Amino acid sequence: MGPSLLGQSDPGLYTLTVIIYIGLVVASGLLLYASPTLSLNQQAFMMVFVDICAVTLLMHASGGISTGLGMLLAVSIASSSLITRGNYAGLEAALASLSVLTEQVYADMAQAFETTAYTQAGLLGTLFFAIAILAHALSRQLKTSEALSSQRKLDLANMEQLNEYVIQHMLTGIIVVDTKSTIRLMNESAWYLLGMPECGNGSPLEQACHKLAVQLHEWDPEQHKAAIPFKPTSGGRELTAGFSMLGENNKGGAVIFLEDTATVTQQAQQMKLASLGRLTASIAHEIRNPLGAISHAEQLLKESPDIPQADRRLIDIISTNTKRVNEIIENILQLSRRGRSLPKEFLLKPWLEQFAGELTRTLNLPEGHIHLQINPDSTLIRTDPSQFRQIFVILCENSVRHFDREAEALSIQISGGITRESGGPFVDIIDNGPGIEPENARQMFEPFFTTRNAGTGLGLYIAKELCEANRLGLDYIAIPSGGSCFRITFPGRGNQPVR
Repeated sequence: MGPSLLGQSDPGLYTLTVIIYIGLVVASGLLLYASPTLSLNQQAFMMVFVDICAVTLLMHASGGISTGLGMLLAVSIASSSLITRGNYAGLEAALASLSVLTEQVYADMAQAFETTAYTQAGLLGTLFFAIAILAHALSRQLKTSEALSSQRKLDLANMEQLNEYVIQHMLTGIIVVDTKSTIRLMNESAWYLLGMPECGNGSPLEQACHKLAVQLHEWDPEQHKAAIPFKPTSGGRELTAGFSMLGENNKGGAVIFLEDTATVTQQAQQMKLASLGRLTASIAHEIRNPLGAISHAEQLLKESPDIPQADRRLIDIISTNTKRVNEIIENILQLSRRGRSLPKEFLLKPWLEQFAGELTRTLNLPEGHIHLQINPDSTLIRTDPSQFRQIFVILCENSVRHFDREAEALSIQISGGITRESGGPFVDIIDNGPGIEPENARQMFEPFFTTRNAGTGLGLYIAKELCEANRLGLDYIAIPSGGSCFRITFPGRGNQPVR
């Protein structure tokens, strides 16, 4: 159909219809945004109704059905059916068919054209209904697909939210990184274990923890090597990291699992204590009863006037070693009966001031030999007060026992505050004694290791076990100028001032 056929029968009607049609199209476009009272379906139906009227008039002005303009109504009906989900498809097809048939009847009655085209009008009407039916079926399928897509989108959103909730509440630290070692997800446990770094999701792993980034870079999925413990900060916890690749062909980044070695050690310790508890029951029965008999016999011998003075030295040796064996048994029983840690939060300085007074009287130390320096005064700690006191007693008694000069020269300095690396509290117990040899320092926390003939070798071991039970760190720091320093470190606290 060329341009010469348009409007050839009635140019005036054609021009008027085009002008009105353009105006109605512009008005309907403005109405689409300006009228919130009309629904999308209603506006689509109005536009199709305008199309039916306009196309019918244009078709009549151009020469009737034979011009092919009626096919434009098929496009309008199909489009409207998809937009309205087929709600008005049958009505629109009926109106279009009726309009085409009316135009044909009018043209025939007015003898506007040389020939009639009722057959074409009927076929065109049938086409309108066929398109309406197909469009309606397609719209229903699209509606079903859209509902399924929305449901799957909702399920994925719920699953993602659930996964994030589970990951955030896991005790194991979880970090997900992409191929460029950029953090995509880090749960609260991982953030806490790394010492509460100031970076988060979207930051490089190097910025959160340099040592962890190095381990990830050096990790080879093909080799199964044992995890190497590391400390993210100088005063932080000792951690182990496990890695697993993500994505197809292991090219989607990696997930990092962080474990606190103290937790694993604590589990092993519980098993060890269970075995130790069974052992101590046997010790109490099999050793303490004979030991009591030996001690009683030693007392009777000491009271006997017939014992020569030279042999009384042997009685003293029996007495000394009896007390030592009894002390070993008491320490083992104390370790096996150790109750569960009941942590409480309290101020460090007032607690230490009270403890220093009690310790001075208990160890018969001269006044002023225990010095305190806590900065800031508001330093808070969270631990079991009873077990914390036991740790301090062991460490301070250790300083007194190994002091090799007059008791008046002994000085114990207890200082504390907040570490800059982890933001957690720390306490140092420093004495002016002979210090500890480097080869002995590596074994000092092992059970039954001692450098004194009268020692049991369990004091520092018990102190270390109590610290691990309370998630505290206990380390020995060598002092070049002489003396010993034991440092107790607490987990990081975000609300503490930094020293």
